[in-house]
Order: sequence, then C-alpha cells, then structure tokens
Amino acid sequence: MSNVLFDTPGPRARVRHRLYGVLGVLAVAGLVAFVVWRLADSGQFTAGKWQWLQYKQVQESLGRAVLNTVKAFALGAVLAIVFGAVFAAGRLSEHRAVRVVSAFVVELFRAIPLLILMFLFYYGLPVAGIHMTPYFAVVLGLMLYNGSVLAEVFRAGIQALPKGQSEAAYALGMRKTQVMVLVLLPQALRTMLPTIISQLVVLLKDTALGFLITYEELLNYARYIGSIYSFGPVEAPVYFYRPIVPTTIVIAAIYITLCLLLTLLANRLQRRERRSRKHISAPPQPTQAEVAAA
Repeated sequence: MSNVLFDTPGPRARVRHRLYGVLGVLAVAGLVAFVVWRLADSGQFTAGKWQWLQYKQVQESLGRAVLNTVKAFALGAVLAIVFGAVFAAGRLSEHRAVRVVSAFVVELFRAIPLLILMFLFYYGLPVAGIHMTPYFAVVLGLMLYNGSVLAEVFRAGIQALPKGQSEAAYALGMRKTQVMVLVLLPQALRTMLPTIISQLVVLLKDTALGFLITYEELLNYARYIGSIYSFGPVEAPVYFYRPIVPTTIVIAAIYITLCLLLTLLANRLQRRERRSRKHISAPPQPTQAEVAAA
C-alpha cells in the first residue's frame, strides 16, 4: 500500500533500511560503550563513589525527595488538566469577550518560560506582600504553563470531533455547557490521550526546575549529595568524594522510571477504554436455538 508521502519499499530498499538500522544500533552502542569506558577509567564506578547509597539517612532523604517530586507533579497535573479544559471551553465559547480573554490568558502563560513563572511567584510576589512556599510556587507555575499548552490540545481535540456529535446533543435539548462537559470533552480526552500523556511527562520533568527556588525535590537533593566530600562525625568521617556522576545516574534512573510508570498507566487506561468501547459497540450474537428457529 502506498500513500502520498511514502511508497512501500521494495526488496532492495528493505535490505538497505535494515543495514541502516544495524549501523545505527552499532553506532549508538559504540557511543554508549565509549562513555561507560571513560566513566570507568575515571573511577566513577568504584565502591567509594557509590557507598552513599548504603546509608539509611541518605535513603530516607532520597525517598522524601522522590515524594516531593511526585506531590508537585500530581497536584500540578490535576490543576493543569482542569485549567486546560476550562480555557479550551472558553476559547470555543460563542461569546466574543470570553474567547478574547481565554485566548489572552492561554497565549500569555504559554509564552512565558516556566522558570520565569516560578521566579515570579517565589521571589516577585513577596515584594507585593504575598508570600508563597516553594511547593506552591512550583505547582502554580506548572499549572499555568502546562495548562495553557493542554488548553490548545483540548481545543484541537474538540474541533477535530465530527459536528454531528454536538448537533445531536443540541437536538436532545442539551445546553452549551452540557454539550461541552458531557459530550465533547470526554471524547476529546480519549482522542488526545497520547498527546496529553506526553505533556504530563514534560510536566513531571519540569518539576526539576523547582530546585532553583529551593524546593526540595530530586534534583535539589542530587546537587546536595553530589557536592559532599565527607559525611558523618568529625572523628570518624565517611568520604563520599563528591559523587556527582553516580548521583546524576541514580536521579536520571528515577526520573526515567517515573516517566515509564506514567506511560504504562496511560497505555493501560487506553487499552481498557478500547475494550469497553468494543464491548458496548458489539451487537448481541444470536443463539443456536434462534438460528435454528429462523
């Protein structure tokens, strides 16, 4: 089968593509092997660089940092989805004033970098007499920036739905708000689920910016551990030798694990939703007795 942008490759093209794939894999593997060799040659895999993971105090602090990251992500994700849904509906409103205000808010917070928003909430608002904890400054920044992006995602998903969906709902006597909340938004959420999950993964990684405003999340703790030379009492110190590379590897592995768990959860929800739709749409099958009677 062919389409406008791509023709099905023939036998020679398939062989050539496989060769390119093998060469690409070998190149990436060689690069990874070189990086690992250089790290091992510089002593980054020695026991002294990794012994910080053995201490209970370090493990507990690392667990609290993971919890703080998850807390900021969870609240920021929920608020961003609500923010996006509300302003997507506002941009699709029949009232021009609502559309203009919603478009202004979405474009404003989508254009401002997230780091500037966090700095503004944590360092700028105290000038006006409004004090905010690092946690709420991070969450508010995540909500406004990612919610603005999600608002455009929701708007595109709603506009991509067939017009017959809303027309049928209006024919049943539903109001504009009911059509949007009960008919259009649920379908848009299902349709745009991969894009929404991608943005939530970005939101999860954006929590790392909180260390710049002293929020005690994973990157903040990684910077602290990576800068320690010795640990423990003065009379019997334990030397960590500033394990910045091992700490970075551990923190990166934790972020990758969290993102994979989020993706797996999204895939599971998507498969479940497909099974439920298949079950609903499947017509009842006649029994053998009904077939024989016919």
